[in-house]
Amino acid sequence: MAKAKSAYVCNDCGSDHPRWQGQCNACGAWNTLTEVRLGTAKSARTERYSGYAGAGSSQVQTLAEIDLSEVPRFSSGYSELDRVLGGGIVPGAAILIGGNPGAGKSTLLLQVMCQLSQQMGALYVTGEESLQQVAMRANRLSLPTDKLKMLSETSVEQICLIAEREKPAIMVIDSIQVMHMADVQSTPGSVAQVRESAAFLTRFAKQNNVAIFMVGHVTKDGTLAGPKVLEHCIDCSVLLDGNGDSRFRTLRSHKNRFGAVNELGVFAMTGAGLKEVANPSAIFLSRGEEQAPGSVVMVVWEGTRPLLVELQALVDHSQLANPRRVAVGLEQNRLAMLLAVLHRHGGMMMSDQDVFANVVGGVKVAETGADLALLLAMVSSFRDHTLSRDLVVFGEVGLSGEIRPVTNGQERLSEAAKHGFRRAIVPKGNAPRQPIEGMEVIAVGKLTEALDAL
Repeated sequence: MAKAKSAYVCNDCGSDHPRWQGQCNACGAWNTLTEVRLGTAKSARTERYSGYAGAGSSQVQTLAEIDLSEVPRFSSGYSELDRVLGGGIVPGAAILIGGNPGAGKSTLLLQVMCQLSQQMGALYVTGEESLQQVAMRANRLSLPTDKLKMLSETSVEQICLIAEREKPAIMVIDSIQVMHMADVQSTPGSVAQVRESAAFLTRFAKQNNVAIFMVGHVTKDGTLAGPKVLEHCIDCSVLLDGNGDSRFRTLRSHKNRFGAVNELGVFAMTGAGLKEVANPSAIFLSRGEEQAPGSVVMVVWEGTRPLLVELQALVDHSQLANPRRVAVGLEQNRLAMLLAVLHRHGGMMMSDQDVFANVVGGVKVAETGADLALLLAMVSSFRDHTLSRDLVVFGEVGLSGEIRPVTNGQERLSEAAKHGFRRAIVPKGNAPRQPIEGMEVIAVGKLTEALDAL
């Protein structure tokens, strides 16, 4: 018998090493190498499933000979999910959906599969729950269950054989961490099993033109569990996120070969399952009756639509030698940079103040268009000055104190006007060419002009 070989794979970057070592030479991470047992040169799986690899069937084509017709899609029945996926589900796509325990991954996919089973063949494979548990959930949510095919199996080879016989148009694997392959000598959930199982399912999806949803677990820091190559081999990676004390869930794409990666979908967890939120700005703007200092509304651009969210800042005298800088939903380093800009170009020193910043609703803002709103919120709290309820702010702040324009400024102003805002502080580059009815737009070019406009 051929001796099985071993390799050591980094969980962060996926690089291989011939022997174990404390630090990965590729990415510099410590204690991330995991042993992976490699299969023999000729395995049972290779002999039985050699057709899936497409050996001998590949053909060379010139770039001009490739068909440029648009990739066909079909709707999942939920516009928020279709938006995040780039317009719908592509046949043959491998989609990985992750999230914290209890976020609603299985509930969302069960709702989608029950709806799609009325139009096309659908197969739901569960490895973590029994068929009775899934059926009880579907019955509790009042979903149509007469045409959805169910399978309780953890062997990837058996799943593909059954799927080849049933010929579904869409499949769900719940979850990829419990799947295993016969010739991989490691336990389910290990680096080798997750990587080989995901690669085999992805290859099956491409060869049979079947869209596959794979459910993945997340680690303590909120990233998808498993090796980094797991995200490389699939077509789309989405994350369903939500706080334990909130009924709202946000669906965001981290990788998408068929669409944009910055789309955001919003769902609400109810007794009847996950419901779409058509107007998420109305949720994030549920403000208190009395306006308090340090609160301002900003307009962020998420994918293809503007989103209005409330930004709060609290500046208080610090009792510590090193004052605290805490940012929730914002980048920590950008908060420190804006405090330096405010001191240098705004004349306000907060080196002896604790500064806390928070985006209401659990939304994570990554774009630079929130700089001006964060600065004005900190000034409002520092000076104990209440800002107007009908004020909206957006703009990027440079290191020299200039206010830079952001993308889609006209659409942001139009969205704010639809929600009843009457004043806006925006960069000069985003000043509208035509006046917006019922809205006063204050265009600023420097930080000092924005502070004067307050």
